[in-house]
Amino acid sequence: MLIVGASGGVGTFAVQLAKLFGAEVTGVCSTRNLEPVRSLGADHVVDYTREDFAGNGRRYDRIFQLAGTRSPADCRRALTPGGQLILSSGEGAGRRIGPLGRMLEAVVPSPFVSQRLGAFEVKPIGDDLRALSELVEVGRLAPVIDRTYPLPETPAVLRHLETGHARGKVVITV
Repeated sequence: MLIVGASGGVGTFAVQLAKLFGAEVTGVCSTRNLEPVRSLGADHVVDYTREDFAGNGRRYDRIFQLAGTRSPADCRRALTPGGQLILSSGEGAGRRIGPLGRMLEAVVPSPFVSQRLGAFEVKPIGDDLRALSELVEVGRLAPVIDRTYPLPETPAVLRHLETGHARGKVVITV
């Protein structure tokens, strides 16, 4: 499994959960995040500032793209023939319909290719949330906190998140 954006808020959980389910995990992140992503359990890391995961010849059964500007077509080249690409938003700058265009670009070809392409949707389900909570309580899943801000500094939080370089979750204290 390849996780693009492995050092971000969702990516840090994705790496840990994929390992818990027995996947061989490759995390894509910047140079400064290589060691933190390894420490979460990633078997391999790709520094996107030095290596192109879509053009390095490796193939993955699943790609979870949480960050980055690679097109779904680029990601599909890194998938095995029966692989699955899951997109969660992505770069929308300069696009009239924001990240929705990237989602459509992934989903529309689905009926015509052997790979499964789709969008990641969050559906809070009680049993799933309880299972995650139990994993946290027993120490098998750990939230990664980048920074903590007091409520009046919320504009600074948004500016930090807009850089796309938060490591883990950003917390606002009330």
